[in-house]
Amino acid sequence: MDLELKGKVALVTGAGQGIGRGIATVLAAEGVKVAVNDFYRERAEKVAKEIEESGGIACGVQADVRDLEQVREMVAVIDRTLGPVDVLVNNAGVPIVLRTGEAKRTVFVESDLPFWKEQIDLNFYGCLNATHAVLDSMIKRKEGKIISVISDAGRIGEAYMAVYSGAKAGVLGFSKGLAKEVGRYKINVNCIAMGATAHEGIRDFLNPDATPEEDELLRKMLRAYPIGRGLGRIGRTFDAGYAVAFLASPKACFITGQCLSVNGGFTMV
Repeated sequence: MDLELKGKVALVTGAGQGIGRGIATVLAAEGVKVAVNDFYRERAEKVAKEIEESGGIACGVQADVRDLEQVREMVAVIDRTLGPVDVLVNNAGVPIVLRTGEAKRTVFVESDLPFWKEQIDLNFYGCLNATHAVLDSMIKRKEGKIISVISDAGRIGEAYMAVYSGAKAGVLGFSKGLAKEVGRYKINVNCIAMGATAHEGIRDFLNPDATPEEDELLRKMLRAYPIGRGLGRIGRTFDAGYAVAFLASPKACFITGQCLSVNGGFTMV
């Protein structure tokens, strides 16, 4: 199926690795010109180079999505380099703060204000900033797709990730409210909710290339993923990419204010 995306311009935040990289790669394969954003310039430029070497069109753009002025400057660069943003993918975000080089699962009662602020600034305000920076142009052109990557934590909650769950739930509520505001301008606003997804960023916890036969942790995880048991895997970044590509396409023009779960059946609500 031709998704009719060739020539469109997409900004994917946090695309220097992991799910964002997978989304950017899939969109580029569909003919989208992709602006690869990351906090680390070298990551963004590396993924953009990979896309170009595969025959796609991309540019790496560094910006801290927590900073609205940086985001506005980034969008201006994209406009000059690739054209106005047609598709925004709010992907930047992390569930676990790294402190002293170790991943920390945090009980809320033991957390503090700096921890809350770090989670909310990145996972919620990052989405608001990027959306605000591209929205005026979309409204003037009367077209646009905004897709935010949340998590099942934002839909059903997750122990030891209470603040992250709240931030992602905020993105979902924001997306639904915004969809009602901008539908008149033919702008679609949706979310995808990810379950456990294998990529290079989780290598310290799980080998993304593992098989159930050789990895006991993966076998245990798959008990909660019905289709994952059949496929012998948890999610892959291309699963997110395909979902985003569909929602970014004209084929999904009558879908807005929705959350598509890409979670292997982990939740079914």
